[in-house]
Amino acid sequence: MRRASARRPLPARRRARRVLLGSILAIAAGCTPSAPSPAPAPAPAPGPDREAVRRDSIARVRAAFVADSLVRVYAYRDTAKIRVCAGGDVTLGTNLDTSWTKLVARRLKKPVAALPSPDSLVAPLRTLFAGADIALLNVEGAIGEGDPPIAKCAKSASGCYALRMPPSAAHAVRRVSDRVVVANLANNHARDAGPDGLRETVRRLTDAGVLVTGVDTLPTLVETARGDTLAILGFATSGAPNDLRDLESVRRHVARAVAGNRRVIVTMHLGAEGAKAQRTLDSTERYLDVTRGNPVAFADAAAGAGADLVIGHGPHVLRAVEWRGRSLVLYSLGNLVTYGPFSHREPMRRGAVACATVDGRGAVSAARLYPTVQRAPGTVRTDRSRRALTLVDSLSKLDFPKSGARVLKDGRLVRR
Repeated sequence: MRRASARRPLPARRRARRVLLGSILAIAAGCTPSAPSPAPAPAPAPGPDREAVRRDSIARVRAAFVADSLVRVYAYRDTAKIRVCAGGDVTLGTNLDTSWTKLVARRLKKPVAALPSPDSLVAPLRTLFAGADIALLNVEGAIGEGDPPIAKCAKSASGCYALRMPPSAAHAVRRVSDRVVVANLANNHARDAGPDGLRETVRRLTDAGVLVTGVDTLPTLVETARGDTLAILGFATSGAPNDLRDLESVRRHVARAVAGNRRVIVTMHLGAEGAKAQRTLDSTERYLDVTRGNPVAFADAAAGAGADLVIGHGPHVLRAVEWRGRSLVLYSLGNLVTYGPFSHREPMRRGAVACATVDGRGAVSAARLYPTVQRAPGTVRTDRSRRALTLVDSLSKLDFPKSGARVLKDGRLVRR
């Protein structure tokens, strides 16, 4: 067998050559540029702040809701308008004392009916109240029949008037308008037949479909055919509970009505009476030794508490009209139709129907006077001479130089 031979050692020169070649390769490897290291991965974008997104969404929803609400409010303000037409004193005869007919018949030189049909007396008013959502009248007297439980006036008394209209007067009042009719009983003649007579008056008016206000301090809530509502309060100087001389109570009752209703109307039956009572002064007035209130102070209390429209009657003459802030104050609309023992001379024969448009905010956006005139013994018609307009314009400028209303030729009431 062949024996394996041992490996022979490399010559020294060859070993040196290998060492040199290895060194060159090592140096070459160190000088060769290496491949660039991969760039660091970009940091991931931060995720959405969920709380910030939630707040932004809520803010957007709220802004949209407010914008929509404002649109609705202004649309309601412009479309939900209520037209209220009001008149002054209404007395359709009296069955408590008919002796006045003899005196008037001698003066007029013709027979005079003591109790004509109440419906015939109010018929000329229907055109003036046409288009009104609410007709508001001061019903000056009781309504009923039979012997009253009390006698208001002694036979020897002078200047005393006992007024009670026949039962048919209630239906006549209702027929003034084919829409809502409200009768104010806050005056000094609604109780002429005593407490029982007042209750009978309320019952007959209610049975006829007439709403009643002014018998207490609760607002009479009126709903129109469109479903809009309005509150009415009546005050007079006939004592509690709705005594207009108690201004603190007036403010409280009106503010309570305003808190629960968008639109509020207040009536006031006050002041001196007769031809010398045309001026409206900021002072307490008296008639027959009775304190009859301060009209300016009352208007300030009612309007200051939020009433949109303040309507006055009682002096039996027309008085000034004033813009008190955004509220409209008519200090007296005079006599509308007063059949019976009344004076129908100048200026007591002049009256007016006031029509005002109250918008959805409760602001009076338009107002106008329609002049009337009466002939003895108390028949009314539209006054073609428009004398009432001139009277009210002059009195407003005289008594309230800065805030008094200006009455245009067509009866519109505007600010000066």
